[in-house]
Amino acid sequence: MTQRVFGGEPVWERYSGDDWKPVFGAYSSAEHERVRETIARLSRLMDAAFEVPGLGWRFGLDALIGLIPGVGDLATTLVSLYILALAGRMGLPRITVARMAMNVAIDMLLGSLPVVGDVFDVWWKANLKNAALLEERLGQSAIEARRGRVTDWIFVSAMIVALVILFAGIVALAAFVVGAAWNAAAGLFRT
Repeated sequence: MTQRVFGGEPVWERYSGDDWKPVFGAYSSAEHERVRETIARLSRLMDAAFEVPGLGWRFGLDALIGLIPGVGDLATTLVSLYILALAGRMGLPRITVARMAMNVAIDMLLGSLPVVGDVFDVWWKANLKNAALLEERLGQSAIEARRGRVTDWIFVSAMIVALVILFAGIVALAAFVVGAAWNAAAGLFRT
């Protein structure tokens, strides 16, 4: 018998004989499987639906819709956030959900750059990365899945450090531009 849990703690479900399997999140077993299939299907559609003949390069709607300036990147990010929300309701460890969110954030930020971002969208494939993380975590025991992986912690920590460095660089660049503009303006008033 399957129980629904809304706190994210695992419920153990009996299959055959003495075999028990952990079930996470707010879904029953049937819903759990349906959500996994939905995430896999959406991820393939967004990141690997099409193939370049002869080269074997795969890309999806993310790269195509992302060609529409502004609106395209917003639309594909919303689909990625929907996938993230579905995965989050499955009761994954918070660090894994954070890693998945970082994948989406990187896709959104770098994918929104003109031309370079479109090439990046073909290469990065955040949705497929997130679907793979989901499958990997769901294949672990409840204790392993709850802890998260060291690689999750390293990835999220590295992204936070990179964001702090990026922020410091932006502040320094802004200070430089403001200083240069101030000096240029001051030079106009000197006679």
